[in-house]
Amino acid sequence: MDIQDSNGDEMINKGNIDIQRPRKTRFEYEDDEVDQDETLDEAITETSNLEDDALMCDPDESVIGADKTSADYYFDSYSHFGIHEVSLLCLDEKLFNIQCLTLTDFLALQEMLKDAVRTKTYQNVIYKNNFLFKDKIVLDVGAGTGILSLFCAKAGAKHVYAVECSQMADMAQEIVKVNGFSDVITVLKGKVEEIELPVAQVDIIISEWMGYFLLFENMLNTVLYARDKWLVNNGVVLPDKASLYLTAIEDADYKEDKIEFWNNVYGFNMSCIKKQSIMEPLVDTVDQKQIVTNCQLLKTMDISKMAPGDASFTAPFKLVAERDDYIHALVAYFDVSFTKCHKLTGFSTGPRSRTTHWKQTVLYLEDVLTICEGEALVGNMTVAQNKKNPRDVDIMIKYSLNGRRCLVSRTQHYRMR
Repeated sequence: MDIQDSNGDEMINKGNIDIQRPRKTRFEYEDDEVDQDETLDEAITETSNLEDDALMCDPDESVIGADKTSADYYFDSYSHFGIHEVSLLCLDEKLFNIQCLTLTDFLALQEMLKDAVRTKTYQNVIYKNNFLFKDKIVLDVGAGTGILSLFCAKAGAKHVYAVECSQMADMAQEIVKVNGFSDVITVLKGKVEEIELPVAQVDIIISEWMGYFLLFENMLNTVLYARDKWLVNNGVVLPDKASLYLTAIEDADYKEDKIEFWNNVYGFNMSCIKKQSIMEPLVDTVDQKQIVTNCQLLKTMDISKMAPGDASFTAPFKLVAERDDYIHALVAYFDVSFTKCHKLTGFSTGPRSRTTHWKQTVLYLEDVLTICEGEALVGNMTVAQNKKNPRDVDIMIKYSLNGRRCLVSRTQHYRMR
């Protein structure tokens, strides 16, 4: 398919783009099941899923629902991406303060806990590096069920402060009590930005803050707030490095079935829905066989040093085709690393790595690009907090292809909400 776009967007000079190439980071991994009653030493396994993985903008407000945000969902609901809430019967009204958690909440938490790449990486970071935690004061930001706090307590932490804003804090308190750690773990219910810790400083901040597309829900800024307020000089933030990557895929079947479908619905034009659906990135698992280009490092963040504003950025990319094919979408994913450990540890959410609950983030293009081996799709991606709700993420992509069979230059806007 030959595409010529005359919308006036300036072609990007490939020669002027300073491209970062991802470094290949490899960790060992063993998928061992951990018995609930095992000792700390017995629980330790090598953890990572990286063996196979190569390493602003104002959206169109005319789109239906463009003014809606995720603010009402964040703390007590995981109902985004088409999940509908179903209330559970609360058997203990005192425990839940007569505010029922939903079935969706429990299923989302269970999915995260069952994500072995995620949970066992944190477990191994703590258990295999207990020299970091022994007799230290730890702050767990966004504690959820308290699983990370439990790991830290078991590794010898002097005290752990587990901060959780949702109703899950009540459940975490019960979990801590049942497991005999009430004297070591204090659960604090509230926003990090609003609570007061019983101590002036902490030695370690640990958090599983990463969202879809790494930055969705903007929990990173909460971690940075806690770091600046409570972390001692030379204190440790875990994880301390996060990197965002981009690649391109062929995905004709899905795009035809889910997006182009709206062009003709039983003989009626419903393309206004298509415009909205293509603006919202899809969170799904990508088959590595769909990958058409190299993977481009967009941004690396040092959580121990970065400023809150650093999470908003513009980064260039150059995606070189590894075969003749079509490009229907760009795919973003992230890696995280724990560099303060005795041995470098981390995991990837990339399509060539073991699947995690974060999956990948797919951004469909309006055009179908015909690309030949060796040709480059070049452009830049701008990422910023949404002005109305900073927990949403606005993404703008400018891309150009000057190929033998395809000429295109376009700007597209997306919003994760």
